[in-house]
Amino acid sequence: MADYDLKDLKRRMDGAVDSLKKEFSGLRTGRASAGLLDPIRVDAYGSPTPITQVATVTTPEPRMITVQVWDHSLSGAVEKAIRNSSLGLNPVSEGATLRIPIPPLNEERRAELAKTASSYAENARIAVRNVRRDGMDALKRAEKDGDISEDEHKKQSDLVQKATDAKIAEIDEMLKTKQDEITQV
Repeated sequence: MADYDLKDLKRRMDGAVDSLKKEFSGLRTGRASAGLLDPIRVDAYGSPTPITQVATVTTPEPRMITVQVWDHSLSGAVEKAIRNSSLGLNPVSEGATLRIPIPPLNEERRAELAKTASSYAENARIAVRNVRRDGMDALKRAEKDGDISEDEHKKQSDLVQKATDAKIAEIDEMLKTKQDEITQV
């Protein structure tokens, strides 16, 4: 039963949920969030660098993000990276500080973001189900090889299914929360 480890399966399922959290943090909800800029890469010193490694990102107001660039020579590159991102933001440069007003979302954009959130959630569900399949396959092999009994196989299969159901429910709850954030005016 070397292939089957319930703790490892749960850890992999947690990884799918963590990945979904990161994807959700990059979705604009109409209010400022420092995590909104996390996916943005800045061309700094010849390589794409996460914005958080060249600047401090804060949200002083509900509809404003400020970016304090540490190296003044990178201010233009940071502004360009934000402007060219798919977030639709227009930073206002004040030297080494960029102010980014977060415009309210229109209905069409809200619907588009809700659809994107659903897509991210479905990808996470698929990842969890793939982990479940791996676990079930390992249990079938273990029973076939005589490593575990049929009863033990059934018991372990139930545990894998319960872990899967719990993660799918967590993903569904995260999606509902995110869609509520997106659709709130």
